[in-house]
Order: sequence, then structure tokens, then C-alpha cells
Amino acid sequence: MTAMNFLEKDQKLSLDKLRNVLVRLEDTIIFALIERAQFKQNEIIYVQGAFPFDNEPDFNGSFLDYFLLETERIHGNLPAPVLPALDFASHLIPNKINVNHHVKSMYLLNILPSLCAPGDDSNHGSSATRDVECLQALSKRIHYGKFIAEAKFQADPEKYTPLIKARDTTALMALLTNELVEERLLRRLRRKAEIYGQEYADESDAEEPAPVPSTGTYGAATNGTAPSRKRRRSSTSDGTKRRIDLDMVVRLYKDFVIPLTKKVEIDYLLLRA
Repeated sequence: MTAMNFLEKDQKLSLDKLRNVLVRLEDTIIFALIERAQFKQNEIIYVQGAFPFDNEPDFNGSFLDYFLLETERIHGNLPAPVLPALDFASHLIPNKINVNHHVKSMYLLNILPSLCAPGDDSNHGSSATRDVECLQALSKRIHYGKFIAEAKFQADPEKYTPLIKARDTTALMALLTNELVEERLLRRLRRKAEIYGQEYADESDAEEPAPVPSTGTYGAATNGTAPSRKRRRSSTSDGTKRRIDLDMVVRLYKDFVIPLTKKVEIDYLLLRA
């Protein structure tokens, strides 16, 4: 599959090539979710004021908020680039559309509780790092709606222009929606999550022996208890071991990613009036 090359100034926006980008982003998002799912929810990193920030005495956000802030600062204060600057083609009209606050709220309230086991495993830094990766991938996928909207407009401006001028968001939503494409997307997404989320292991791993406990000076187990012979591993109802819930991944796209992408598309099209 060929993706859009934004360095080619004479290349028009192509829905097929843009969709190829979105298909690749599905992989990125699923793998990011799998990486986050290895840690517990660690809810304390989302609580405002739970951690002191000595270098930011006036900052009262959560640890994740601070992590996001510092990430943006780092990216905004990079040294002079070694490689020459790239001259990207400008396909979009000027806009300030940004739904990151919706993305973050959706992720924390609706996705994280289904993605991770409850509790705190003290992996706060690692969890926040994976959260940022998830949020960045989701944000990129959703804000690609600007390019999708522009491509659809360019493909049929006569159909879109009167609806934009009338600010008929209901009709625009109907025009932007392709239920068959969305159904294929959700089926493909579920299949990807099923494949990527499987745990591939030797047959012996199903009941692997527990590690031998450390011994004291005279060879007695230091914990004073007999070691367990088997360590169980979680399985789904069909016996397949998975690292991520398939229904959660489908619900993420169906209830949040697709609707938020359409919101971005409509907000962008309304600016074309």
C-alpha cells in the first residue's frame, strides 16, 4: 500500500492513500495499547496534586499532565537540526482545530479502566510513558480527519459547498459517513487486535514451575514456606491467551475514534465557508 507523500507538491490528496495511513495507525494504536496493558491502572498518576513538583511550585496538575507538559517542552526546545528542513506541501486551509482535551478525557475515563487491571503496581513512570504514546497515536489518527475532510471536499466541492454555507452539520455528517467502510474497519481492527494481542509461548508455559526460592545458610527456604508447583496464566473463555480485550479495541474506535474524527472533519469543513 502506498501512503501520501506530503513532500510532493504536485500530489493531490487521495482518499485511498490517506486511508493507507489510517490503516497503519491502527497497528500503532493497538501495539501502544498492548504496551500500556502490561501495567495496572495506577490511578494516582492521574490525580491532581498527588505528586509534588519542586521545580514547578505553581503546577497543580497530575503526574501525567506534568509528563505531557515536559514532553512538549522538550520537543519545543530541540537544538538546531542536523538534517535540512523539509518543505512540506500545504494541503489544508489555516486552522486551529484541536480536540486533544476530548482525546485525553476519553482515554482516561472510558478506555483505561477496560485496558488495565485495577490497582497500583508502582510502575508510575512506565505507565505515564505508555499513556503518552497512546495519546499521541490516538491524537494523530483523529486529527487526520482534517486531511480526510479536505480530500472529500476536493473530490466533490459542488455537493459540499452549499451544505457548508448553510452550516448544515446533520447533512454534512450524513455525507461524510460511509457505514460499509466503517463496518470493514471495525472487522479489520478486531482481527488485528486478535492476532497482535495473542501470547505466543511454548506449550510448557501454560503450567511453568515456580522459581526456586532463595535459600539461607543451611539450605532452608528463607520464606519458610513450601514453593508452589504451578503458576497459572490468565486465559479467555475460548482458551486463547490474550494481552488485550478485543471488544475494548472495537469500542474505542466505534464509540470514540470514529465520532471524534468526524467532529474534526465537520469543524474543518465549516471553516471552508
